[in-house]
Amino acid sequence: MRKAEARNVFREKRKVLTAAERTKLDDLLLIQFQKLELPFVDTVLTYSPIPANNEPNVHLAVDFLAFRNPALKVAYPKMSPAGLGLQAILVDADTPFIRSTYDVMEPLSDHVIPPDAFDLVIVPLLICDRNGFRVGYGRGYYDRYLRQCRSDCVKIGLQYFEPLDVLEDKDEFDVPLDVCVTPANTYVF
Repeated sequence: MRKAEARNVFREKRKVLTAAERTKLDDLLLIQFQKLELPFVDTVLTYSPIPANNEPNVHLAVDFLAFRNPALKVAYPKMSPAGLGLQAILVDADTPFIRSTYDVMEPLSDHVIPPDAFDLVIVPLLICDRNGFRVGYGRGYYDRYLRQCRSDCVKIGLQYFEPLDVLEDKDEFDVPLDVCVTPANTYVF
């Protein structure tokens, strides 16, 4: 399947999920996530799920990481001032967020964390294939950012559906995931 087709198919599949179905799938994702044998995670980059996109509740995974490490440093993406890419912004319980142009909740802070500071990045996606290549929302921001992360930084995706066999049109700039968690399985690439 090609990325554009996968983007349309899996947006539609997510759209028809009820709130109760998403809650059950989120619980199953958390169970799979808790089974992962991750290295110690001190600093994580995550994102705020967009409710209109019926994205998985990644906050559950971050809360679990914070339970394992109460000193966990958590950052969220923010578009750079020039709109050319992502910046990772360190947040705490008091950090306010605002809705951005792309309907993404972004932190209202300027405490930028460099890409090489992360032990783990939870990457938004619609679907990935069995090689870890993902279909995002088509702007390439995360691929550009992930190329700047350390080689030992774990790149993980949480998705409601099992991976595709292969994405036919991946390119040289695509950065694959290291791990994909679904409600029923965990895939390590």
